[in-house]
Amino acid sequence: MSIALTPGNGLFEERDGTIRLAGSRVPLDTVVYEFNQGATPEQIQDSFPSVSLHTVYGAIAFYLEHQVAVDEYLRQREREAEELRHQIESRPEVAAFRERLRRRQAELLSSRT
Repeated sequence: MSIALTPGNGLFEERDGTIRLAGSRVPLDTVVYEFNQGATPEQIQDSFPSVSLHTVYGAIAFYLEHQVAVDEYLRQREREAEELRHQIESRPEVAAFRERLRRRQAELLSSRT
């Protein structure tokens, strides 16, 4: 499902597919998440002082007008993030690094007792 972004809706899409609020690096994902958690536009704007309240309201309005498409976009982004997380965690050097961290943590804990 495609999301139609226009210059007037206060959002832009980066080459990697991330939709962000115009004039910022704040992703639409973050605004939608905070909104769905019960945050007001003012509270969301307080978290991102570089973004105007007008832009936050515009992002929420866009979400509400295109909720099905945005929710599908968010699910797709979550699937992509999970896939990337799996790829990174399955790399041998990452597994070895985690094992070294676990051993070091165990050493630290045992030295305290």
